[in-house]
Amino acid sequence: MAKKMIAFLLMMVLILPAAAFGEEIENGTLKLEELSIQVMPEFAKHPNDKETKRPPLLIGYQGSLINNTGKAQNGKIEIPLPVNEKNFRIGFVADYSSDLSQMFEINYELDLEKGIISWETSREIAPNDQYKFVIEFYTDAIKTKGNEKTLDYSFKSFADITLVNLTILEPMNAGNVKLEPAATEAPHENPYGLNMHTYQIKGMKAGQEKEFKLSYDRKETKTTNELLEAAGKSTPQAKAKKTEKMPLGLTVAGISAASLLACGLLILFLKKKFAPSSTVTASFEPEARTKKAQLRRLLMDGMITEEEYNELHKKLNL
Repeated sequence: MAKKMIAFLLMMVLILPAAAFGEEIENGTLKLEELSIQVMPEFAKHPNDKETKRPPLLIGYQGSLINNTGKAQNGKIEIPLPVNEKNFRIGFVADYSSDLSQMFEINYELDLEKGIISWETSREIAPNDQYKFVIEFYTDAIKTKGNEKTLDYSFKSFADITLVNLTILEPMNAGNVKLEPAATEAPHENPYGLNMHTYQIKGMKAGQEKEFKLSYDRKETKTTNELLEAAGKSTPQAKAKKTEKMPLGLTVAGISAASLLACGLLILFLKKKFAPSSTVTASFEPEARTKKAQLRRLLMDGMITEEEYNELHKKLNL
């Protein structure tokens, strides 16, 4: 069965907002329209770990930048990351093609002294076009006292962001869950029975900070990912060898991160099946019937709404 789809962008220290999008992209040319963040305690181990002594924390970001200029742009993207967190490690970094049908694993540079990850865009960004990217990383930020677990999570914006969607995913088999402040949306389950708490923050300014405190009891030592696999409830498959075909769900995740988060689809991509420095091709199978079947399956499984189904049906000319 597959390794999980997850998808997202940044947790960080404040730097000059003009510098956050790189040396080669002029100030004001790119605007961060949307940032989706998933905070996933005890969801999965780092791909290089077989065993862990502490409960892992996986955080994923998916960002959507818009080119507001009248000409194509490309260059270096720079994002601050919390490299000083205990056992901080990158899991996966990628960006999308303009039509969202391909995902390219990025050859990035991580400056531990400055706390910045940087990369060259894999394509030119056309005027009024969007540029989507994904970053996932792991830390050991969860504190433990017997079966009691606590997580103090904060997000400090590095730029003006039109909309931030932040989702905290409860671990499977967790009890006595407490979260402060309360989510802006009512707690809801995703298709795998995992409770999700979602916050929407509109018009977040550079330097603005939001803090969250999560506590829960959990005796289980296996991650949610391991429990889902044991129960045969894996999320849609996401293989990622060079030019290997991927299921439609990958492209759906790129099209509507916020709405799919609300439906419960995990958007980041665990790197266990990924080849180093590979190009991930999410090309559709040529037969229209195959595409229709995949799309219909996502609808029936509750991964997308009827409205999203109809939109994708038109987009793919089915």
